Amino acid sequence: MSTGIEQYVEFVVSEERYAVKISLIQEIIKMQDITAVPNVRPYIKGVINLRGKVVPVISLRKLFHMEEQEETKLSRIIVVNHREEAVGMLVDKVNKVTTFSDIQPPPDRLGAVSGAYLVGIGMSAEGIAGILEMEQVLLKEDGAVEHF
Repeated sequence: MSTGIEQYVEFVVSEERYAVKISLIQEIIKMQDITAVPNVRPYIKGVINLRGKVVPVISLRKLFHMEEQEETKLSRIIVVNHREEAVGMLVDKVNKVTTFSDIQPPPDRLGAVSGAYLVGIGMSAEGIAGILEMEQVLLKEDGAVEHF
């Protein structure tokens, strides 16, 4: 555990605020063409070419069972490092880098999202944000880590 205050990147999916530890993020990129891949789980949007490397992209809207929406000029792909692999998460908007004054245990649900996807609820002067549990977000239903 680090002794300093952890920083998080806060972002929006369907008008709900979420956050991921900044240490897990490789980069945040603007929208680009996503190539669909057949026979994958419904929440996998497809793959992108990131400087010669194929990176799978998941739609957090689909994963969280939210209504799909067209990407906008504010849409971003947050590329995280997970078990030596880069995985992109499609979000509606990236807000900022932030810290939380308090982190509470997650409820069973936060809006439309199951508490299993959350490691906690971060509280700041701007309000609350669900902190994503990346192991759960990137897991397959049978408990094995998703390989793309």
